[in-house]
Amino acid sequence: MFERPATVTETSFGPLEYRLEKRGPSTVLMLHGGHMRASLPLGEEVFAEAGFSVLAPSRPGYGRTPSGTGTSPARFADAVVELCADLGIERLAAVVGQSAGGPTAVTLASRHPDLVERLVLESAVGFLPWPDRRTRLGGRLVFSPGVERVSWAFVHGLVRRAPQAALHLLLRDLTTGPADGLVSELSAEHRALLVELFARMRSGSGFTTDLRCMARPGKVPPVTQPTLVIAAPRDGAVPFAQAEALVAAIPGARLLISAAPSHFIWFGDDYPAIVAAITDFLAGNWRMLG
Repeated sequence: MFERPATVTETSFGPLEYRLEKRGPSTVLMLHGGHMRASLPLGEEVFAEAGFSVLAPSRPGYGRTPSGTGTSPARFADAVVELCADLGIERLAAVVGQSAGGPTAVTLASRHPDLVERLVLESAVGFLPWPDRRTRLGGRLVFSPGVERVSWAFVHGLVRRAPQAALHLLLRDLTTGPADGLVSELSAEHRALLVELFARMRSGSGFTTDLRCMARPGKVPPVTQPTLVIAAPRDGAVPFAQAEALVAAIPGARLLISAAPSHFIWFGDDYPAIVAAITDFLAGNWRMLG
């Protein structure tokens, strides 16, 4: 799963890091969430196994994409459009917005309907106020560009020395329930994958850029594409109300409720059924979960 080579290109908006894995003629664009970058795949297997090429850029402030390349979701959406043109990608089968990548995914679909066929939002931040005041203040303190290296060095050391303790610490703000119960619910495979993921996360200036860009709530921009919104009521990082508001604002959008015990829908017991629903959605079909 981890970690894959990425490259940097120059755009008229600034440098942009990306990873392109070519498989078939159709491409899915992945906009990953906070503390992630192009070289860290998450939730991409469903698209790869369906034969799609995957294009994953590092959002502003993450990896080797400077925060100045995208000072707003609209600006970065336009930068991604330029990247697609440079790569010869004339159509995206879907744009996938995960977590804090949600606003850019929605904005891209709204601004460039000729490029984007479908929209998939996974545990996505929408256009309601986000995050809460405590998270905003804590994020600015712990993940500011001058401090995040030390913060992540602590996390990376902890996950190597005491992975169970690390998961208890890191997951407690990602669930609405007790972290102890959450860790015990995870399979050994999922615990190992989460440890590996946390061991490679960094924030750069990306998380503070996210906080600044999402500081003011706004209206959901008009979206005409078929849209699938996947969210877990037990998500402690992005309130379920964000998903409900997105579905209410986007005509015809479908809400798929995940039983995952945290923000990470990809590690829920029902994720195989979610994969089947995503596959149907990309094929123009639809399967409702019971």
